[in-house]
Amino acid sequence: MVTAPGFTGGTFDRADALRSDLDRLAAATADPRARLLRLHALDPELTPEGHLSWGSLAEAGEEDDLIFLGFLDGVPHFASADPHATPVTGRSPAIFRALDILPAAEAANYAAARSVVDWHMRHRFCAVCGTASTAFRAGWGRKCPVCNAEHFPRTDPVVIMIAEHEGRALLGRQSPWPRGRYSALAGFLEPGESIEEAVARETLEETGVRVRGIRYVASQPWPFPSSLMIACIGTAENDTIEIDRNELEDARWFTRDEVLASLAGDPEASFVAPPPYAIAHTLLTAWAES
Repeated sequence: MVTAPGFTGGTFDRADALRSDLDRLAAATADPRARLLRLHALDPELTPEGHLSWGSLAEAGEEDDLIFLGFLDGVPHFASADPHATPVTGRSPAIFRALDILPAAEAANYAAARSVVDWHMRHRFCAVCGTASTAFRAGWGRKCPVCNAEHFPRTDPVVIMIAEHEGRALLGRQSPWPRGRYSALAGFLEPGESIEEAVARETLEETGVRVRGIRYVASQPWPFPSSLMIACIGTAENDTIEIDRNELEDARWFTRDEVLASLAGDPEASFVAPPPYAIAHTLLTAWAES
């Protein structure tokens, strides 16, 4: 049985109605039990037991934008965004160490918080007139005080896919990845495309392989900074590879046995699989066990 993709299974009651109810929101922020997620440059602070660390709202900066994440066991939980902080670029080694030990539900809760905080740090000005905007809807939007334009956290759709041909899976690698790692191909959807069209286009552009019979497998929120990964499998019409070197360092066909060995962590495996919290791991498992 394929496990759920990483960053799914969050446990917040997001209580959307509270976001527009100023009285209820004020009561939530005044609740002495209210908790604030401890983040350092978007990385989570962990307890000695490997859980997310939460403090009181008093730890938020005076000018911070408070983001209502939701209720856990009736207790309001928040994150905060410093309007003067420099936006974070890239991912630190610390975040991957944290993801290796965080329980799945807490990783999902963290992913939601990270994406929204990161969005506030990157979208401080109105996209219509350029005026500095202010947070509203309990941190789930920003509003321009001049033109009244409203802006909301965005999620960018990304297709991630395996092309299969006669019992083999097409995987690729990029040069910055750890030595030996191969993974599913991926790319952003473009305007005016369906998921299936994006899968076919990206596979053809990156490897020269045409696919058909594309089928959906699963999806995953990916908080770096905020994407929705849409996992699919398609049938390749041929197995001739023409690599786009601007996108990939290499691409190869791997047999089902090779994929299963890699997923099992076999030190003699022909490649290194993506980590369990990545949906590419879920996708490879779904393909190998089908």
